[in-house]
Amino acid sequence: SRSTKRIPQNNTTMAGGKIQKKRHGGGGARLQGGIPFEKSKGQHILRNPALVDSIIAKAGLKPTDTVLEIGPGTGNLTKRLLEAGVKAVVAVELDPRMVLELSRRFQGHPLSSRLKVIQGDVLKCDLPYFDICVANIPYQISSPLTFKLLSHRPIFRCAVIMFQREFAMRLVAQPGDTLYCRLSVNVQLLSRVSHLLKVGRNNFRPPPKVDSSVVRIEPRKPLPPVSFKEWDGLVRICFNRKNKTLGSLFKQKRVLELLEKNYKTMQSLQLAQDSGTGEEKMSPYDVALLANMVEDLSMETSDEKEDDDMEMDDADAADGRTSFKEKIMGILQQGDFAEKRSSKLSQVDFLYLLSLFNKAGIHFS
Repeated sequence: SRSTKRIPQNNTTMAGGKIQKKRHGGGGARLQGGIPFEKSKGQHILRNPALVDSIIAKAGLKPTDTVLEIGPGTGNLTKRLLEAGVKAVVAVELDPRMVLELSRRFQGHPLSSRLKVIQGDVLKCDLPYFDICVANIPYQISSPLTFKLLSHRPIFRCAVIMFQREFAMRLVAQPGDTLYCRLSVNVQLLSRVSHLLKVGRNNFRPPPKVDSSVVRIEPRKPLPPVSFKEWDGLVRICFNRKNKTLGSLFKQKRVLELLEKNYKTMQSLQLAQDSGTGEEKMSPYDVALLANMVEDLSMETSDEKEDDDMEMDDADAADGRTSFKEKIMGILQQGDFAEKRSSKLSQVDFLYLLSLFNKAGIHFS
């Protein structure tokens, strides 16, 4: 089930640390003990046993697996994970009421010795070793949790997670798809993502306002030989207007000024281009930085912002930037990228484009 938000007696703590007054009374679904579910905190209990069994089957569990479950809630999925014969289940739950409910449910259970419950915020606590993550999470933590998992070391085998349908479709979107965005490119650089199941809202109690999907995420090993700060700097520029040509994007004054500043800084420091390869190029710390980019990575759309970036024209020659602009355009033309659009470029395309810029001394971090 999906429940990781702390709900104290008189107020509630949300993911961002804000305190809200708890509303007493009212309707809504409740546990057997009369504890109300908090829909605003992402507490929607998965109540369809057949769906739970399907998730377990698609997870590909092994007897030697330690399974991480996030937001176990009342323990419906937890019970099936234990019965699947795994080595151990580590459940991270923020709501103390749900932790108490779990302890009551599994007290005296023959498999209770394989269950460890950690009370805490999954985004803030240090995660233990695990082989696979199986979870039905609060949707408001989808983006930071995804990148926290991808930054976890040692690298786990896979994660099978329930997401809001649109977020899931962005994760698996391919070049040319309407939902293809910076989130798609970044997650797919770090992992292989596949869609497993569509899940209707009526499979939950209480029903959420949106449908869901179960996605499988398999971290790439080794990681691509690229600095993630460089990578995200390039992708951020490219997806600012994903349907504009790259030639048009890189003519913008703001972009040229940023790149020229980086270029001069690198030149003054006389930093040789790092030609090394291997997993060290992209560190877990680099990946973890994305955990703070919730809003612009989770449900970003394209071409909705005011296009207030002016292109540099010949009148800017007096600024001495024309030659740098020509340098940038030359790089784009060298790789035949000037007329291409980010919405249709693959990870391989972006990696090639980044390598062309780096070879010319142009950096994005």
